[in-house]
Amino acid sequence: MDIAITGATGFIGRAVTTRLQRDGQTVRSVSMRTTPQPELFKHCDAVIHVAGEPVAQRWTTAARERIRASRVDGTRSLVAALGGLAKPPRVLISASAVGYYGSRGDEILTESSAPADDFLGKLAVEWEREAKQAEKLGIRVVILRIGVVLGRDGGALERMLVPFRLGVGGKIGAGNQWMSWIHLDDLAELVSFALTTPELRGAVNATAPNPVTNIDFTHELAHAVHRPAIFPVPRLALNLLYGEMASVIYASQRVVPEAACRAGFQFRYSSIRTALNEILG
Repeated sequence: MDIAITGATGFIGRAVTTRLQRDGQTVRSVSMRTTPQPELFKHCDAVIHVAGEPVAQRWTTAARERIRASRVDGTRSLVAALGGLAKPPRVLISASAVGYYGSRGDEILTESSAPADDFLGKLAVEWEREAKQAEKLGIRVVILRIGVVLGRDGGALERMLVPFRLGVGGKIGAGNQWMSWIHLDDLAELVSFALTTPELRGAVNATAPNPVTNIDFTHELAHAVHRPAIFPVPRLALNLLYGEMASVIYASQRVVPEAACRAGFQFRYSSIRTALNEILG
């Protein structure tokens, strides 16, 4: 299979590329720094779109525009390029995020749950809408609503490890908010599964089947690095540091991968302890 991927040098893109190449797939990187042209996707069987400006930054007006442009405008440009092909690819796998759902307390969230009416919720709706335009070209579209990705050498876990290894990590606020996570290897495997599973289409929650509360995650991470976790992080401190973006850190999202499980996907790392022990050794 000939596969084009955007965001190939990023945390997720590198893992996906390695996973597909291990199966002997031909994977080529497509840059989104300029408007993509149809010839970049000529003869592709599939396109994987995971490029995007990082959300984890203070949301200034300029940052909001960069985040939106990289996702909404970038995806629109990508689909337009695919529309210029005499023979479009069979499948487009496009990233989205569990930010689609907003903060929902203890509510169990599936792919059919409604979107939030906040910045990330509205962004995800626009982002996904642009990806779905590829269906008009006869392309099967899979939209991965990705949770907190845990893996080595990058992602959210890399930022968390320093305070925990110093023994000053702790729960965020009361710690009762839900965290929907996925091991990087499982995410890469899910992308591979989506490429070869024709019945899988539309929104797919890319999260492990067992979300955890922040206090449970804190306990498991402290256990994995053999350190105490007794210093809670007050929400006020996060607000001062990150501004409005802090709401993402303490949002409660109890997301379950109903579509992936229904299609027969099997998670290798379904418990947070197993995932953290594998990553941290």
